[in-house]
Amino acid sequence: MYIPAMTEDRTTALLVRITTNPEIFGGKPIIRGKRIAVEHVLADLAAGQTPETILENFPFLEADDIQACLLFASREVSQNHPAQASRANTG
Repeated sequence: MYIPAMTEDRTTALLVRITTNPEIFGGKPIIRGKRIAVEHVLADLAAGQTPETILENFPFLEADDIQACLLFASREVSQNHPAQASRANTG
């Protein structure tokens, strides 16, 4: 598993931005307690939106929020055995 160099302090500073609240989106991971789920930011990025466009569309977000979403997703994928997912997609 490849993880680019990032200090532990920086990693922690980013990941504390991702929270959960059972009252918001059924407890899905959200950004800084706001009503925007990590999955929404990831879906926008996957659809081709740039971080700058996302920040324009959601002015309460910060660039570090987007990086936190990417780091969170990276950690989730690495913990959930991506090899199993790729085997399922081979036909």
